[in-house]
Amino acid sequence: MPTALITGASSGIGAEAARAAAARGYSVALLGRRRSELESVRESLLPVIGGDHHCVPCDVTEASSVDSAIQKILAEMEVPEAVITSAGVCHPAAIAQTTPELWDQTVAVNLTGTFLVARSAAMAITAARRTGSFVLVGSEQSLIGVPNYTAYAATKAGLVGLTRALAAELAPDIRVNLLCPGPVDTPMLHAEFALTDDPDRTRAEEIRRVPLRRIATAAETAEAALWLLQDATYSTGSLLSLDGGTTGAFAAT
Repeated sequence: MPTALITGASSGIGAEAARAAAARGYSVALLGRRRSELESVRESLLPVIGGDHHCVPCDVTEASSVDSAIQKILAEMEVPEAVITSAGVCHPAAIAQTTPELWDQTVAVNLTGTFLVARSAAMAITAARRTGSFVLVGSEQSLIGVPNYTAYAATKAGLVGLTRALAAELAPDIRVNLLCPGPVDTPMLHAEFALTDDPDRTRAEEIRRVPLRRIATAAETAEAALWLLQDATYSTGSLLSLDGGTTGAFAAT
């Protein structure tokens, strides 16, 4: 069975991507910081899908941790020819409250972490003389600016350049594409709502700004990632906006 490496696999889009990949016949290497949460996702795969799935605790902000994770995968599984990088953090804050420490943390996870995983996986694929496909997970904020999201938007916009540079360098053997979701029903979005004075009102306002008038599910977002990963065979260096129209259409409130 081919191996899919998925970061941020303990919840949200990453967990659903793991389920979608397993359903398509991949052995899944689930990467995340907390083994217990990874094990929970892995156990959810086995009764229905089965397969040879492995939990690989990893801190994507540390090069040594990423390299060790890749070596563990190579020792226990096949070369990870499919990669989805969904690990990410978001700490909404006005620019005055965006401290250098908050900036550094956001960059470390969202941008540097994606680079480190893509670099190590690409080296493994190239050394094995195999082909591969990467899907980096960006955001609608890869393309638009939103108040109070300076650090997050900067890192997600940075993934546009990273995707295109990797696609140019790694072609024709490795395809690299960027998925840019809008609001997705995940623990991270719930945590953002919880920071506001009225989470229910904030959620309603979020829905109103989306032309399709709803928040995406993590499962449908994962399906789009798998389409880019497996089926979009003539696509590399591309951006797929899956945002309900927030970056491409105006919806009157």
